[in-house]
Amino acid sequence: MDKIIKKISETIHTTTLLDPELFKTYNVKRGLRNEDHTGVVVGLTKVGDVVGYERLQDGSTRAIPGKLLYRGISVEDIVRGAQKENRVGFEETIFLILAGFLPNKEELSAFSKLLNQTMDLKQKITMHIIDLEGFDVMNILARSVLELYTFDKHADDTSDENLVKQSLNLIAAFPTIIAYAYNALCHNKGQSLHIRHPKKGVSLAENFLYMMKGSGYTPLDVKILDLSMMLHADHGGGNNSTFTVRVTSSAGTDTYSAIAAGIGSLKGPLHGGANLKVVDMMKDIKKNVKNWKDIDEVDAYLQKILRKEAYNKSGLIYGIGHAIYTISDPRAVLLKEMARELAKEKGRLKEFEFYNLIEERAVHNFMELKGKSSNKLVCANVDFYSGFVYEMIGLPKEIYTPLFAMARIVGWTAHRIEELNFKERRIIRPAYKNAGGTNEYVTLGRR
Repeated sequence: MDKIIKKISETIHTTTLLDPELFKTYNVKRGLRNEDHTGVVVGLTKVGDVVGYERLQDGSTRAIPGKLLYRGISVEDIVRGAQKENRVGFEETIFLILAGFLPNKEELSAFSKLLNQTMDLKQKITMHIIDLEGFDVMNILARSVLELYTFDKHADDTSDENLVKQSLNLIAAFPTIIAYAYNALCHNKGQSLHIRHPKKGVSLAENFLYMMKGSGYTPLDVKILDLSMMLHADHGGGNNSTFTVRVTSSAGTDTYSAIAAGIGSLKGPLHGGANLKVVDMMKDIKKNVKNWKDIDEVDAYLQKILRKEAYNKSGLIYGIGHAIYTISDPRAVLLKEMARELAKEKGRLKEFEFYNLIEERAVHNFMELKGKSSNKLVCANVDFYSGFVYEMIGLPKEIYTPLFAMARIVGWTAHRIEELNFKERRIIRPAYKNAGGTNEYVTLGRR
């Protein structure tokens, strides 16, 4: 068996290899990207919008400060509104993205109460999560979501009311599932098992911290986690995991299967796992840059990374650059602002300032070494600071990507509902050009 596997594996290098020039020959948009790295438009949505450039009359594009809109409202305005009133904003964000309009005080209060009541899982589901074996919380989350299908008597019902009900149930369940999955994972490693039931009358963000840590968190921890969840709730229909949910939903599958597919996409290191790459890279930089204030020393090491001579020799500075944002990522700007406050509280301001310097010099050095030839502007994306924020809160690396899922489930469900609400539904089925030619079949006796 090993011999067969080895032989097939060796042939992959030739049988699956495609000449990059073929994409130009057949005018195929590789990765559904245009030559200027902008996304190929493949659908319409009213849920969210991601803006990093504007298209001019001559067809060219011009970079502008990044904007993220939920239902046409700037995420910055939503965040500032919650901050002005000194309250959490994730529940309001959920309502806006799902309903399409902002709730009044009474609606928000009732909605928050409903989510809070829905967080507590049935004992049978809780025991199932605890019994699941594995070493990856995202994998356990996906299996748990698929298992929830069996507990839903109307799992395949795609009526509007049932889709909303399923969406809210999943949004409320994700923090609980993730917290229980992580604690079960620790228990399997010989540590004590801590299963805390959600508290009444507190936000999703605070409940998650409570279920993870007990009482070991501060009001600022809650605020910045709430902010992070607001910023990650949606990112348009084209991001990989949301597009995955829309593709599977277009086939008419059930909610749980579609969301599990989205989780599988988000688990990828090029998508939801990017902040882990940043944390690992920053550890390497801290180890190799002795003077955290010496710009020349910082530049020298960043240039080594870009030239594939240092760190993992990929030539990438993780957390810098984005497919759409050019001048700035609004999520990074907002998270960085509160990250400074958190760093002061945790006594890690020196480290924050180092992150700030790396951000500044990484952009500068990228433009010097690569930007001019590629004609591409780059900025820090939200992943650059999110891992550092989670670390300061005291959350383990194993749940950094699940935290992303805990927020993005909002966008996933909203886009699924929109996909299924088309009057003339069509399965998403893009075309692929065959570049392999034809071959003659040879009978077994002649081979």
